[in-house]
Amino acid sequence: MSDTVTRTDDGGVATLTLLRPGLSHALRQDLLSAVQEVAADESVRAVLLTGTGRAFCVGQDLAEHIESLRSNAATSLSVVEDEYNPLILALSALRLPVVVGINGACAGAGLGIALAGDLRVAAAGSKFTTAFAGVGLSSDSALAARLVHCVGGSRAAQLLLTPDPFTAETAEQWGLVHRVVPADEVLTEAQALAARLANGPTAAYRAMKAVLATAATDSLEETLALEARLQTRLGQTADHREAVEAFLEKRAPHFTGR
Repeated sequence: MSDTVTRTDDGGVATLTLLRPGLSHALRQDLLSAVQEVAADESVRAVLLTGTGRAFCVGQDLAEHIESLRSNAATSLSVVEDEYNPLILALSALRLPVVVGINGACAGAGLGIALAGDLRVAAAGSKFTTAFAGVGLSSDSALAARLVHCVGGSRAAQLLLTPDPFTAETAEQWGLVHRVVPADEVLTEAQALAARLANGPTAAYRAMKAVLATAATDSLEETLALEARLQTRLGQTADHREAVEAFLEKRAPHFTGR
């Protein structure tokens, strides 16, 4: 696709690979385009987002950023609204299951991007940090909101105000990642998980993501009403009928996403 992001497709899984650790303008734009293309591709049933080398994503490309600061400090952070926000919104809006294969260091907006996925597999020993306070900035990429959702307000404050590095193993204990494996197994494990999801009831997954997106803010009545509407719709799908018939026939179901 580009020299910053590649896309490969296999068995309904679209794999997006970051070729550089720093979020340059080009990488942000290319990743946004890749996410938008995946969202519009009806053949894709799950997404795998990963990186290369010893880092997944370390946040803003600071070499590029310092040039922007020197040129016009007043507008240098307009990239948050112009580029970071659309990218996070596009990732969050994906109706497909998103697996993130964290192959190495994950920092700042890179952590925000990782937390925009649904399930995360991380390399053993890889380092995480919120990073922003270390460069005199607040958070962006919805990192504060994601941290509060994942680890609670108290630990989120700790992680943002004192951005000390922590390991993948600690991230797993806190619920920020779901599986930690040796570094050379991250891609294999993440691919297997994405393939499992791609072969699953993807219509149901879309509904689950819709409920999860609002469950923390909606009232109980609103959540129940949404669940009822979605269940009514899912009850008419071929996947639901197939799953029930497969259960009665004592065989594995074959899901098609319809």
